[in-house]
Amino acid sequence: MATPFYPPTRTLMGPGPSDVSPRVLAALGRPTIGHLDPEFVTLMDEIKGLLQMAFQTENQLTIPVSAPGSAGMEACFVNLLAPGDKAIVCQNGVFGGRMKENVERCGATAIMVEDDWGTPVSIDKVKAAFAEHPDTKVLAFVHAETSTGVESDAAALCKIAADNNALSIMDAVTSLGGIELKVDEWGADAVYSGSQKCLSCVPGISPVTFSPKAVEAIKNREHKVQSWFLDMQLVMGYWGGDSKRAYHHTAPVNAMYALHESLVMLEEEGLDLAFERHQFHHEALVKGLEAMGLNMLVDESCRLPQLNLVQIPEGIEDAAVRSALLSQYDLEIGAGLGAFAGKAWRIGLMGQACYEENVLLCLSALDNILAAQGATHERGAAVAAAMSHYDSVGE
Repeated sequence: MATPFYPPTRTLMGPGPSDVSPRVLAALGRPTIGHLDPEFVTLMDEIKGLLQMAFQTENQLTIPVSAPGSAGMEACFVNLLAPGDKAIVCQNGVFGGRMKENVERCGATAIMVEDDWGTPVSIDKVKAAFAEHPDTKVLAFVHAETSTGVESDAAALCKIAADNNALSIMDAVTSLGGIELKVDEWGADAVYSGSQKCLSCVPGISPVTFSPKAVEAIKNREHKVQSWFLDMQLVMGYWGGDSKRAYHHTAPVNAMYALHESLVMLEEEGLDLAFERHQFHHEALVKGLEAMGLNMLVDESCRLPQLNLVQIPEGIEDAAVRSALLSQYDLEIGAGLGAFAGKAWRIGLMGQACYEENVLLCLSALDNILAAQGATHERGAAVAAAMSHYDSVGE
């Protein structure tokens, strides 16, 4: 006979999900009401306003898709592309490849702009691609590449799309709430994210926002959107501005409570302070890692504070270290993907995982486990370097 499941308490410092605040977990346990209940409709409007705050946009079509970030990605592509269209897709990691897959499943042609993993999207290559394909409808790129810890210049890429009369689709799954993201100022047309990264909500919801230009393109489509569930013309009837909502699907009511609470917490902290917190603790982590003789694989100029790509030292067994962290310290970090599989760890400092105690736990645990594997670094130097960073704040 099956018994109730009681998960272990972990510290989540991988590429996501991130640690979830007790406030958000408590919100999940509030009484369930109907998805068309007037009180839930009021909550829906509040969530839309809070997402506009987080995205820094006034876009009316700013909503949470009732599915993970991958569904948010698909929602952007299936609504803005049709068979025969062209899309320039930038790939400098895993998730640009997923964009390509979405383009092709829409019956459109993907024009690939490829850059080395661990480097940003090349602005010059994108300009050259538009020069060669002036009839391109969409430019798609990843703002914060989760597989490598690289930030690309979203403002410049959105401008190139606008200058070429194309729409921009931006993956902001790892950037929302962690680094600067100015949807309106940058002129981004379709942006999708996830609830489980820097928002530190439970997984399973994908915030999206569409510009008025993107909404116009959706309304003027000649082909039906291939996905009924993700058709924004239908979803708008449920998440629209009118007090009367058309039934489209049963929203995950309790998960929306959780998203609302996480966004309230972000508003309470303030966006700028949240960005500063991620950068501050990132600097402490990097100083500690480098004091242990570990190398960062992404140049400082384009390095994400919330997702750190760390080179695995010669002679150290990747899986054994991660397994020991989990079994001995209940600490999760991520493995490398693609070009970095077996060569790097991904250490996340996202949302509620981005605090001093987590940084020090991670450094101390790595110090002990690497020493047990035969590493010859100076014991205790990592924590001392991080503490020196923290102590400098009061000076």
